[in-house]
Amino acid sequence: MAAPVPELRRVCRQAWEPVLARARRAVVFLDAASAEALHWGGGGAGELLAAGALAVRALPAEAAAGAARAVFVVSGALRGGTAAAVRGVLGQGAVRHCVLVSGGEAEGGGPAELEETLRRWMGEGGRAEVVPRGPPLLAPVSAELCLLPALAALLPPLPGPGGPGPAEVGPAALPAELRAAVRALVGDLDALFASLGLREESFAVGALSRVVAAELASYAPARNRRRTATNKASVVFVDRTLDLAGAVGHHGDNLAEKILSVLPKLPGHKTDVMVNMVELTALQTTDETCSIIAPGCLAQPNDPAAKALWESFMNLKQKEAVMEARRHLVEAASRENLPIKMSMGRVTPEQLSSYIQLFRNNLKALENHCGLLQLVLATVQTLKHPQTSKWDNFLAFERLLLQTIGESEMPSVLNQLLPMIKSYKERTKDDYTCEDFLVLLVYMYSVVGEIRSGKELEAAEEEVKKALVKAICDEPEPSPLLQKITGCDSSLNLMSQKATDAVDDIFQSLRDIARARMHMKQFNSIHNAGSNTHQASYKPLLKQVVEEICNPDRPDPVDIEHMSSGLTDLLKTGFSMFMKVNRPHPGDHPFLIIFVVGGVTVSEVKMVKDLVATRKPGTQVIVLSSALLTPRSAIELLFATDRLQPDTNI
Repeated sequence: MAAPVPELRRVCRQAWEPVLARARRAVVFLDAASAEALHWGGGGAGELLAAGALAVRALPAEAAAGAARAVFVVSGALRGGTAAAVRGVLGQGAVRHCVLVSGGEAEGGGPAELEETLRRWMGEGGRAEVVPRGPPLLAPVSAELCLLPALAALLPPLPGPGGPGPAEVGPAALPAELRAAVRALVGDLDALFASLGLREESFAVGALSRVVAAELASYAPARNRRRTATNKASVVFVDRTLDLAGAVGHHGDNLAEKILSVLPKLPGHKTDVMVNMVELTALQTTDETCSIIAPGCLAQPNDPAAKALWESFMNLKQKEAVMEARRHLVEAASRENLPIKMSMGRVTPEQLSSYIQLFRNNLKALENHCGLLQLVLATVQTLKHPQTSKWDNFLAFERLLLQTIGESEMPSVLNQLLPMIKSYKERTKDDYTCEDFLVLLVYMYSVVGEIRSGKELEAAEEEVKKALVKAICDEPEPSPLLQKITGCDSSLNLMSQKATDAVDDIFQSLRDIARARMHMKQFNSIHNAGSNTHQASYKPLLKQVVEEICNPDRPDPVDIEHMSSGLTDLLKTGFSMFMKVNRPHPGDHPFLIIFVVGGVTVSEVKMVKDLVATRKPGTQVIVLSSALLTPRSAIELLFATDRLQPDTNI
């Protein structure tokens, strides 16, 4: 097959073709996930405006359409809050012709019924057109990584105490909203694989992954597609919750990961960040919150030089990536004949800032290299950020935890943590905040695996809970993350009882996190205990899975389960018990897709890419996921109170 990376880029653009074809003299409305896909892979709002759109607006809309034509782009089906937002715009009466571009199955039936509904919302004389989208709306964050922004809140449920084993979890056992998310995911993947002409074998590691892989294997349109498609591929689904240490850990020496972790998010976006652009202007202010100048960002789909630099940030070690940023900046300055003084040796943020200043008063140079300057400014702001200096503290503490967990029981590890929990008044800038402790606790419980419970553990947990509740209640203004976890928007509303309930729920989840791998036979540990000659270390579950896939001996995988899609596969599996029949293996095909259900990190994507390149050269690999995680966003996904609320705001 053709190289999947350019193919994927083509598919990302293809999803926007029906919108571009209908954008002329219309106001285009996008929901948040569609906007994020357009931002990374559709060329940005500029593409829509170039196609003749009058304006590009967010859904739910704050203002009326102000035009007779409107195009609505929604990432999923027209239901719940999205339907209410579309109805709100159409109900104002200005729109006479509307187009809906959507994916998934709407609650209101097929396209004809939907068109009738839209006409009813517009009032008499309105014309409506419903366009089913081809490929799903993808956000191609790098050459090897694509996200499905519509499913950013998807996370496999944690196993409750005495809950069903993975083999017993079927679609019917899932909550309604999770069931809808699985259906949406299967539909999106089928549309994507159809665009790539894939005939896939599905494999799964983990309970929710089994459900997704089984649904995809038995999905009628997918079975029809596999009969005629020619490009063979293996798709391996992996549950995020089997290894949360990878999501909250600080193992990666990676510049992109640090930028995404420390800079504030772009409003309405789950992945991209705001880059402060004041340095390139004549506005003299040190105010971090100054919002007069529009922020920059990391996604530069229309700037080849900036895209190449971003790939370096994703794939190189931090030191090499920073040197690459300097090289790109020096080349750009030389091309514009700017008076740049070359200096060798270590790259400092101050040195990069001084190079950026050269572009400041030269509008042509600014315009030519705007994307590159945004990425270098993001680098400077990250290197100077106080949270970056904490990164190494986290890494050191995580390494210490790995040693201690191997030598001591969990209660003594918790007791060591206790004196470090300080309230707001006692903390210095180097001390850990409440959110930082949640990150460390998730890391600990995920690495340690199943814990022997007893009075000693309960007593140690109680002490840590009390200290955490006190620290949370002492915050003068709870951070946005703490507000989401406790359900309180200010310190006045934050009662001790609310904080206690939130912390109790967190510790129940932590116990469940520790139990997540209990049904695994081969991948039941992510902790190397160490010996007299080797330090204890963390062995990522994803690394173990990829090593097993690339194993040249091709042993029958124990925990990577093949999902049969028909009678032939079932017969193969049955006969293999007593005859020499080759069972399907995830390493069989030249194209490998790893789908991490619940989010993936930059370091994990790089690790998968490097492992496959060394262990199985010639195999092409891409990573798909529902979100790109940072330690803080992983904590929010786990503990925020309204993670997968049904979208019923009608």
